[in-house]
Amino acid sequence: MPNPTAAMLVIGDEILSGRTRDANMHHLANELTNFGIDLKEVRVVSDDAEAIADAVKSLSFAYDHLFTSGGIGPTHDDITADNVARAFGRSIDVRDDARAILQAHYDRQGIELNEARLRMARIPDGATLIDNPVSAAPGFTLENVHVMAGVPKIFETMLASILPTLTGGAPVLSQSLVIMRGEGDIAGPLRDLSERYDDLSFGSYPFQRNGVFGAQVVIRGSDGTRVDAAMSELSKAFPE
Repeated sequence: MPNPTAAMLVIGDEILSGRTRDANMHHLANELTNFGIDLKEVRVVSDDAEAIADAVKSLSFAYDHLFTSGGIGPTHDDITADNVARAFGRSIDVRDDARAILQAHYDRQGIELNEARLRMARIPDGATLIDNPVSAAPGFTLENVHVMAGVPKIFETMLASILPTLTGGAPVLSQSLVIMRGEGDIAGPLRDLSERYDDLSFGSYPFQRNGVFGAQVVIRGSDGTRVDAAMSELSKAFPE
């Protein structure tokens, strides 16, 4: 059986403007690879209602899971929850269980749960809460969409809480070989090898070291025996 598939939707003008560098995609890709879910697409959209809703509709339809990052805070431009609800035709309002979580959190700190902070308790009808042990404000899962914060530490803890609830497949294994030749020299043998091992993924990543061109070739797949065999052939074709 093939592994489940996933996409990621990164939401925020600050990402597209270059003010903030996204770290969540790298973390998600690593975690899903280890869990046996294949990340197939990453899309970045602005804080625009139509863009968010349209992306949620298309990506949730195309893949088994959609993970979103950003836009669920207390400010006016945090509109992800509303537009995930909109994408599925669900109503959204402050939910009692989410409110209780926030109330307890802010009471412990002696901070008022004001109208802005209460926005983070607005949850679409039918969604399941995602725990947030860092700052309390929950994420949520609606259908196959997992809606999480953009702050990396919070994103990581939310992801850790929901991964065990999902069904993964075979973890992707990888091996790499550094070949001190230009890609033009290795392209032919690498193509032939990839055709004979069409169940594996082959990547070639060029570099220049001390004026000499080389490439790191990475072989990936879920069958360790096949990865070993392909790497053995590659090593014989390009001995040091």
